Amino acid sequence: MSLDVALLQDSFAIVAAKETELALRFYEILFERYPQTKPMFRRATEQQAKMLTGALAAVVAHVDDHDWLVATLPPLGAKHVDYGVTNEMYDWVGECLLAGMAEVCGDAFTPAVKSAWVGAYGAIAGLMQSGAAPLMQRSDAEPAHLPASSP
Repeated sequence: MSLDVALLQDSFAIVAAKETELALRFYEILFERYPQTKPMFRRATEQQAKMLTGALAAVVAHVDDHDWLVATLPPLGAKHVDYGVTNEMYDWVGECLLAGMAEVCGDAFTPAVKSAWVGAYGAIAGLMQSGAAPLMQRSDAEPAHLPASSP
């Protein structure tokens, strides 16, 4: 899939101007729609929001740098396995992130901008999931923890 790098970078300028509002709204939407995710976040929402906007900024800055994306995103996905993230949750996050962008950016979130972000998020999620997959498969294959038997 070919990403519209210029449109992503241009539209991110709008997002960046409202980054705190976007990040906070994203978490509100995520927790409203998927309340089971809230316990996964141990940091204060404001701190988590800064991490999210920092991650988005880094990806947008490197969106045309295939080597950086491939070196960075799969390990990030692997790390998220430890947080309890499942494949299904990537869809939830994408849905809520796009909803937050649409709300916060208003009319600037045109159909073309939305399409560019849908494509970008799909690529990001796919790379993260590729890093998570081996760990998820291994944890699925491991037997359930059984208590030690008595001698």
